[in-house]
Amino acid sequence: MALAVTPTTPGVYIDEENAFPNSVVAVQTAIPAFVGYTARADYEGKSYLNKPVLISSLQDFMTYFGVIEPVAPAAPLQQYSPIYYFNAQTKKPTVGDYFTVNGNIYTVNPDMSTIYYLYNSIRFFFANGGGQAYVVSVGSYASPSGKSSANGDPLINPNIQFTELSNGIDQLASLQDPMPTMLVVPDGTLLGADGYSELTQKMLDFCGEQESLVSIFDVVGGNEPDPLQFMNDITAFRTGTGMNDLKYGNAYYPFLNTLITQPTEIDYTNIGGGITAVNTVLQPAAGSSVANIIGQIEKPPATNAPTSAQSNQALMVASKDYTNMMKHLMLQVNNLPPSGAMAGVYTMVDNTKGVWNAPANVSINSVTGPTINLTDAQQGPLNVDALTGKSINAIRLFTGLGTLVWGARTLDGNSDDWRYTNVKRTMIMLEQSIKLAARAYVFEPNTANTWALVKTMIENFLTDQWSKGAVVGAKGSAFKVAVGLNQTMTAEDVAQGFMNITVMVAVSHPAEFIVITFIQQQQTA
Repeated sequence: MALAVTPTTPGVYIDEENAFPNSVVAVQTAIPAFVGYTARADYEGKSYLNKPVLISSLQDFMTYFGVIEPVAPAAPLQQYSPIYYFNAQTKKPTVGDYFTVNGNIYTVNPDMSTIYYLYNSIRFFFANGGGQAYVVSVGSYASPSGKSSANGDPLINPNIQFTELSNGIDQLASLQDPMPTMLVVPDGTLLGADGYSELTQKMLDFCGEQESLVSIFDVVGGNEPDPLQFMNDITAFRTGTGMNDLKYGNAYYPFLNTLITQPTEIDYTNIGGGITAVNTVLQPAAGSSVANIIGQIEKPPATNAPTSAQSNQALMVASKDYTNMMKHLMLQVNNLPPSGAMAGVYTMVDNTKGVWNAPANVSINSVTGPTINLTDAQQGPLNVDALTGKSINAIRLFTGLGTLVWGARTLDGNSDDWRYTNVKRTMIMLEQSIKLAARAYVFEPNTANTWALVKTMIENFLTDQWSKGAVVGAKGSAFKVAVGLNQTMTAEDVAQGFMNITVMVAVSHPAEFIVITFIQQQQTA
């Protein structure tokens, strides 16, 4: 035994030796990375545009990316200010929402340039169990175009660019502690079907290169699905995602009607044409309370003028028609893609049950329901696609149970290895944890002593994971680790500096289909 010091004076010396090998520490599994557009991206005079920022709360998000609130007693500003137009129609539309006032039919159509999803998706994330997350802002909100979209137009924001989102994704490549484990781009569907196809392929390629995270996808058209033709949107999504790295993709359908934005956050300033448009729709009688409120808004008093929020509340009290108008506007604002909520669901399941549990049969908070109520028959072609294997996980409304995640498949649905979301994410956790621990042995002697240490280290880690339920089966058969000459390496491998380690694990698969067989039998005694 060689001492750490060379004795020169007679006496007693202590030399401590490690009794245990290095250990493997499980990496975090619930760190989503959100990429998209924000109101701003700066803090204390420093720009955070295209720089990943780790947040732990909505307040953290607001510090870097939210609208800066004025000092009290000034009225608070809107954090997100979409603009919608009330467009008169000659007959009831065949698609989309509408309402009537004084016998006239109106649709609610957005100014496309003002529609963004990231802010509300972050709130959706925290409402569903979210914790830490990275945010990459790739740009700020554009000014309103002053134009209304036509009823039935696909929802496309011309200011959202693939190149900007792609560049934002690339900024995540160097992150290590903690590593992002999910990639979420809620603004992506606003590129339209073609642009989103390019983005999904970029996201899958990125996940394949990094091998440490999965993508959570929305489906273009899920915001306003046609009850009869919605499969066209599914087909377009499947066609557009390509065939590479599908095991890293998880898609959810449809969009959700949420309660994320509260009525106090939206008012008549979010209506194209403002209070003038409100007056045109309502046509209040001269001298009525509604007419007086509108008049005061158009020509506010010199002192003690009410805020827009106060005037909005007064109109809500004075006019049922105005309340109905704002209700339909709120339905549009609160129509959100599910990816933000699913990142929260993944986080909640990971933290309470473990990443090896499927993030399914779980209710989603802050929702009133999906934009289409799928049946068993309608979900079948989404969940199982024999041609491409690209499974789409449905979000469904069940009477008495609420809105549930009713699918747990990756886009690689035809693969026995990578069909299930929790299987792939569990393997990523095991792989990355062992990979990081094995770095301690780079450049160590490639000998039997090192091999034994590495094997013991990995076996101890897998035993711990087996006790938690991540690895299943009898202790002796749930996993196997092999490393050594004539086992995983040849003499030539050792000479060239290779230490090959084989790790075999049995990961739990979800009980997706439960079949109960009933058989009648003859009466006996």
